[in-house]
Amino acid sequence: MTTIAIVGAGPGLGAAVARRFGREGYDVALVARDRDRLEALAGELAAAGVTARGFAADVRDPSSLAAALGAAAKELGPVEVLQYSPVPQRDFMLPVLETTHTDLLGPVEFSVYGPVAAVQQVLPGMRALGRGTILLVNGGTAVVPHPERAGTSIAFAAESAYGHLLHDRLAPEGIHVAQLVIPGAIVPGHPRKDPAVLADTLWTLHRDRHGFRHYADDLYG
Repeated sequence: MTTIAIVGAGPGLGAAVARRFGREGYDVALVARDRDRLEALAGELAAAGVTARGFAADVRDPSSLAAALGAAAKELGPVEVLQYSPVPQRDFMLPVLETTHTDLLGPVEFSVYGPVAAVQQVLPGMRALGRGTILLVNGGTAVVPHPERAGTSIAFAAESAYGHLLHDRLAPEGIHVAQLVIPGAIVPGHPRKDPAVLADTLWTLHRDRHGFRHYADDLYG
């Protein structure tokens, strides 16, 4: 079996996705900034029978992200599934009239440079396998911009455009690209936005390979 790499892996959605794909036999590469937390999460997954390893990287540093994904492929095997789902920083969410061009650097590094670097790193391996899945996870501002959250609204829109372009170009090669939009917060116990439910949704997107944009819940309501 091959590997799923979860960029932005944490104790909520990342851990749930790791368990879900692990049940299907995938090895799991956990990518995030905090090495100690990654090691702890990998240990929890190992206790549950999932082969997982932590690889520290900052998504705002494309070279470190590429290096982490390269190390993951070398240690665990080719990355067949890439999930890009880091949680944006609060200072990305300034009101639009208070947002300067320098305030957009972080969001663009986070939501554009990071995904592009990750995809470029894993794409050769997917092509060698003859299959692959790229899963982009975004908040509701990817679809409906919010005037109080200008940074994520702008950067998520750019990430969405990149993903859609990839979806169209890579489909003939057997590589599926999908976006899951999660309006609002991830909520334990919620019928559609509980981490385990979202992990099932992401597994279904990988398995069924249909369409680009999908919604975890209603945008309004």
